[in-house]
Amino acid sequence: MQTVDRDFFPLEPGQRILDLGCGEGRHVIAAAVLDGVDAIGVDLSLDDLSTAQQREAEFRESVSPAETEAALFAVMAGDALRLPFADGSFDAVICSEVLEHIPNYRAALEEIHRVLKPGGRLCASVPRAWCEKVCWSLSREYHQVLGGHLRIFNADRLCGEIEAAGFENYYRHGAHALHTIYWWLQCLFWKKRDSNWLVRQYHRLLVWDMMQQPSLTRALERALNPTLGKSVVMYFLKGSSNPGCPSLSASRGAPSR
Repeated sequence: MQTVDRDFFPLEPGQRILDLGCGEGRHVIAAAVLDGVDAIGVDLSLDDLSTAQQREAEFRESVSPAETEAALFAVMAGDALRLPFADGSFDAVICSEVLEHIPNYRAALEEIHRVLKPGGRLCASVPRAWCEKVCWSLSREYHQVLGGHLRIFNADRLCGEIEAAGFENYYRHGAHALHTIYWWLQCLFWKKRDSNWLVRQYHRLLVWDMMQQPSLTRALERALNPTLGKSVVMYFLKGSSNPGCPSLSASRGAPSR
């Protein structure tokens, strides 16, 4: 499941990308195996990093050699506030569903700015505010688990803060509208969510949708993403220049608030 839209975040072989807070590796694996870029994932969870390594090997075996490029893939434990990389080390940074977990997220933005090359791209996504508020109202445990969400971001305000940290926003959209309902169901039946029939059936629907990509559900999610998308996804360039930015005249739908 990819939150980053490559139409607005183009990657090219030979580039180097950082997936900050990579978790189990969905974005860093895709970058290395499908985009052919040197991809490094950083996360605090050793268990998640181990899973990412395993999944990268499995995913690379599942695609034909003609589809994959020879590129570096690496994951490591690290702190978003003290990244072990030199200034200007990366052409692009992905920070997807991470900032809401970090107490001092502004310091993390400063580190992202430091390790990005001039003109480098940043994709940052956070949960949509009103969808997240529903989750918090349905279940305290949802955001009080160890490493859970510390805050609910207002997307406009966060976008302004990222721009104040030295970035230029060039696009924004919603993502994963069908997953919003899944998380509401999980929160509603939190204590029995693993065994609840409705939660399990909806999960089966999401897996089927991701694997089969039927036109009906894809069209439905695209229609709902601007208002119901679980994530708000924002794209930035470091500095004021805009080299190679994809044309937004053909973008799909209005920028999401």
